[in-house]
Amino acid sequence: MESPAQRRLNAIQSHLLPSAVYAAEDESLIGRNVTSSSSSPPFFVDQQYSVVLPEKLQTGKWNVYRSARSPMKLLSRFDDHPEIGTLHENFVHAVETYRDYKYLGTRIRVDGTVGEYKWMTFGEAATAREAIGSGLRYYGLEQGACVGLYFINRPEWMVVDHACSAYSYISVPLYDTLGPDAVKFVVNHSGIKATFCVPETLNTLLSFISSIPSVRLIVVVGGADEHLPSLPSTPDVKFVSYLKLLGQGRRNLQPFFPPKPDDVATICYTSGTTGTPKGVVLTHRNLIANASAFCRKVKFYPSDVYISYLPLAHIYERSNQVICCNNGVGVGFYQGDNLKLMDDLAALRPTIFCSVPRLYNRIYAGITNAVSTSGALKERLFRAAYNSKRQAIMNGRNASPIWDKLVFNKIKEKLGGRVRILGSGASPLSPDVMDFLRVSIGHIHSNWQQWCFGCMLIEGYGMTETSCIITLMDVGDVLAGHVGSPHAACEVKLVDVPEMNYTSEDEPYPRGEICVRGPIVFQGYYKDEVQTREVFDDDGWFHTGDIGLWLPGGRLKIIDRKKNIFKLAQGEYIAPEKIENVYAKCKFVSQCFVYGDSFNSSLVAVVAVEPDVLRDWAASEGIQYEDLGQLCNDPRARNAVLAEMDDVGREAQLRGFEFAKAVTLVPEQFTLENGLLTPTFKIKRSQAKEYFAKAIANMYAELSTSEPALSKL
Repeated sequence: MESPAQRRLNAIQSHLLPSAVYAAEDESLIGRNVTSSSSSPPFFVDQQYSVVLPEKLQTGKWNVYRSARSPMKLLSRFDDHPEIGTLHENFVHAVETYRDYKYLGTRIRVDGTVGEYKWMTFGEAATAREAIGSGLRYYGLEQGACVGLYFINRPEWMVVDHACSAYSYISVPLYDTLGPDAVKFVVNHSGIKATFCVPETLNTLLSFISSIPSVRLIVVVGGADEHLPSLPSTPDVKFVSYLKLLGQGRRNLQPFFPPKPDDVATICYTSGTTGTPKGVVLTHRNLIANASAFCRKVKFYPSDVYISYLPLAHIYERSNQVICCNNGVGVGFYQGDNLKLMDDLAALRPTIFCSVPRLYNRIYAGITNAVSTSGALKERLFRAAYNSKRQAIMNGRNASPIWDKLVFNKIKEKLGGRVRILGSGASPLSPDVMDFLRVSIGHIHSNWQQWCFGCMLIEGYGMTETSCIITLMDVGDVLAGHVGSPHAACEVKLVDVPEMNYTSEDEPYPRGEICVRGPIVFQGYYKDEVQTREVFDDDGWFHTGDIGLWLPGGRLKIIDRKKNIFKLAQGEYIAPEKIENVYAKCKFVSQCFVYGDSFNSSLVAVVAVEPDVLRDWAASEGIQYEDLGQLCNDPRARNAVLAEMDDVGREAQLRGFEFAKAVTLVPEQFTLENGLLTPTFKIKRSQAKEYFAKAIANMYAELSTSEPALSKL
């Protein structure tokens, strides 16, 4: 007689195809999934990326989605190296396998001129890692101590992080753009004992050195000992240069103190869009599980080269580094100036480039604007090439290489000419921008495994609390407008949000708040049980606050944010991020902040303009102005931008109440420095509302005088 457990297993397996279908090398994945309810409409198409399982078999509700590559078990280790359970073991594997391969690269200056990349091998990084870790032990740092990293991407960042893993220290990244108050809070909240900084961020630390009593050691990267400032009235803190610490460690080498998989690897503080930073506690197991699931979906090679410019203090870049290390990928760092990124790309010629929609939107806007002003003949040629190649991709055919030679190779050269993988994360990428990049930069061979003439564009979705990735597009999936399927290290379900009219019974697609469970999910917020309890339910599901829907095939689409919504006076709910993503495709728009509230019946927008586009428009109209600020205040410019935004909105089929009825143009960009962006380039809405309060009030005042006209729209 079958046991209850066996009956449950048989019931689940009856909904799945034979296990051979799930083999990693089998790209056909899963066929049609018939649920236990005969009244349920057929939901899945033949191409399956997820399978649906019951959360509790007795309820009869099939609502938990898992990767079709691993439906019966959540992945926590690398398929080919299950012995790797910590970041330390991951690096040891890399050193043993790729010792003499290029690992960390940075551009060297000769006579004030930036030259080519100079590389540190995996073996050299290992030697430096041991010396830095030994140096920290030399200064009395005990295992489990928190170590701060207060500088932007460079090789020393990774060396220190590897040292922390080898000697069981907890790394705590400090955003250099968060501002002194937030940095001081993080240092004190986590109890950092030693922190690494550069001369620029050292000055910030010195400004509140007496207010961070836990710090005992400050290591200055890129500075010499004789140039270090004298210690201001706090004799308990030692200052040392990175080079001196390196030397002291080499002369006093200490044995490794390796961590266990469930030991804390890092505390990543998320700035969020409001409130005090929260410390996300991530273990070695969390980070290894996430990287292993990514590597099951995407193949990497030691010949690959990755450019590192996204903030290392953000989990997106941290997870990319774990993956690169595991696969022997060379990592070249940018100069530290985003304005010089294109020059770094030309010098490095990476094969892997990961970014955020903000940059891809700018690429899209720049290319489309250049095409539209290139003359009728060139524009017709581009449209013909684009339409032909897009049709081939959507049909799984090879596009003619002539289009790349005539049109698209020039675009690819902007990224160095060798990129084979484009990654996008942090926020949703609009479908037309994805299609555009896929056509202009990449090409899919009819055999999914083969990519030629360009690169694959993969979008993912994740959070710091989930060690980065939750869902990821599958290689060869040509459908845009979604963020892929759950990867093999987690399971996902949608929970009803009745106040927003989202339910799992919605037709044609289930909708609800995205909830995640599995080995990638964090341990909790550091020293904050209240907020930890708020995001976990009794069954261990982490509630993300994002609203999603399931598309055919088990693909997830992000459609809303549970917290970032507001209601207009007439009762309509608004998801501002969705509208901002639409307006981002307007040629005049560099960045956009959409605002509305329950006291007003319409939306208004603040637009940070694309300076060159606005200047070109003014020249074509014969408009005279003294500076960009004066041009932004010109009513003719505002009207032109709003008209273009209306066109883009109609094309995207925005509903009437989703259109901005007034716009303010500003010459300055939204940045981390002026407090309008988070380190992941999301708009801080409460800060933006306060920052642009006068402009918002003026727009609503203008609209109130023209309400009769608005009512006719």
